[in-house]
Amino acid sequence: MLTLGLDNSGKTTIIRQMLGQDIDTISPTMGFEINSITHNNFTINVWDIGGQTSLRNFWGNYFDKTNLVMWVIDCLSLERLDESYQELREKVILQDRLVGVYLVILINKVDMLENENEIEKVRIQVIEMLDLEKQIPQLEKWLVHVVSGKSGRGLERVLDWISSREY
Repeated sequence: MLTLGLDNSGKTTIIRQMLGQDIDTISPTMGFEINSITHNNFTINVWDIGGQTSLRNFWGNYFDKTNLVMWVIDCLSLERLDESYQELREKVILQDRLVGVYLVILINKVDMLENENEIEKVRIQVIEMLDLEKQIPQLEKWLVHVVSGKSGRGLERVLDWISSREY
């Protein structure tokens, strides 16, 4: 699994939460980190790649043998949503080397939103903006889910979905 997204979206926090590790002291990922998560007797090798602008052109170097891309969006940084969508579309969805790869889009930091209606509104906005049903017509190939890297909300369902795919 290749974990991508803009800087400060919460990629490392989510991965550490999935691993049951401390999330109190996290600094920006410069380059990459590799971890393994075991869930439902299924081992997921996770590559956490830095999201700074200077690192994004190197993301393609990690595409070989990728079965799944986990893209993380910071729902609190609305001014960067368009940038996130453009990077996802250009650097992931439109890449020939990633055709057929599963895609999980995590809308992170939802614990900071006011209510469930606001959370669902953001989720629908992301799906519509990305036009995923057109971009990736095989509905079993992608999932958009709201999560909180801090509290762990939604991460169990994401791991269930990932471990239930056929790779």
